[in-house]
Amino acid sequence: MDMTPDTLPSMATAKPTLELAIILPTLNERDNLAPLVERIEGALGRSGWEVLIVDDNSADGTSDEARRLSLTDPRVRVIQRIGRRGLSSAAIEGFCATAAPFVAVMDADHQHDPKLLVDMLAAVKSGEAEVAVASRFAEGASMEEWGRPDREKLSSVANTLARKLTGVELSDPMSGFFLLRGATARELVPNLSGIGFKILLDLLATSETPLKVKDFPMNFSARRSGESKLDRAIALDFLAGLYDKSFGRLIPTRFALFGTVGALGVFVHMAILYAFMLVAGTNFSWSQAVATFGAMTFNFWLNNFLTYRDRRLKEADKVFWGWVSFIAACSIGAFANVAVATTLHDRGLHEVLAALVGIAIGSVWNYALSSRFVWGRY
Repeated sequence: MDMTPDTLPSMATAKPTLELAIILPTLNERDNLAPLVERIEGALGRSGWEVLIVDDNSADGTSDEARRLSLTDPRVRVIQRIGRRGLSSAAIEGFCATAAPFVAVMDADHQHDPKLLVDMLAAVKSGEAEVAVASRFAEGASMEEWGRPDREKLSSVANTLARKLTGVELSDPMSGFFLLRGATARELVPNLSGIGFKILLDLLATSETPLKVKDFPMNFSARRSGESKLDRAIALDFLAGLYDKSFGRLIPTRFALFGTVGALGVFVHMAILYAFMLVAGTNFSWSQAVATFGAMTFNFWLNNFLTYRDRRLKEADKVFWGWVSFIAACSIGAFANVAVATTLHDRGLHEVLAALVGIAIGSVWNYALSSRFVWGRY
């Protein structure tokens, strides 16, 4: 074939145009990928789309499976993230990694039906909606196959709260299956919090002008393989996202959570202290030592569960050494607290103010060391 300049433009125009990128944030979804790509092809046809798998360094080899698929199917691409976790941040990286004019986010566990993508894409392309959302609560939707009435009730309560706090009139603002223009998503990216699992709520709350949305009733199915990444902390994760949209620019959300855990630790400390002094009859020094150790352990557990949920330590050895590192970091922070407060008090500052400054210094120190050497190292 004569590869003249005149023939090159016609060849370029003959190539199927990329229209839609389907972003799949994954964590341990190896066995679900190939069947899901087949289902997406069955819904959208053979061309015009790509699947962008954003994997949080899954232990089951999800990223390796994605690479295996991409060797024979160029429509499949993968981003393997090291040291970063969370569905929202994965979706954000997906928005910025594709040239497709339209982007969709959906789960890789087969709970979301790819057939809905056809009508969702048509609605956004026509301008009927700026965001198309697959809803679990719209008229005609069903969650019978899910078989989790506890989660259904939790989601319903969260949706009600989201509507009241954000003003978004949508049946399912907590949905993880939605579609919008790539340009719209990337325009909002710089102001997104990227915290937790509810990226749709983040997008809707960030937009300065309300986005026009349309619901598409969804038959929410049971997952095909693997285990759900959601747990009892999802409600706290949701509240953290709302806090970030309201006050995150004043006080970083993670630091606010860290401080809240520290405040709860004070009550734990006092409870242990008086329990040992009044019930066990232990002297103050020993009671104080046990209370300090107990409060630090409580703070480590709750921070691991909530503050650093996206970096949570799960393996026994990592939990143990994370706990040891946290105790060491807090011990240094406690020393800094006492040293600064004592110095300020000796120089004439009122004891209450000196104590508060010491607490602030110790808190920032603990937060910095914990973020870097406890949860950051993994």
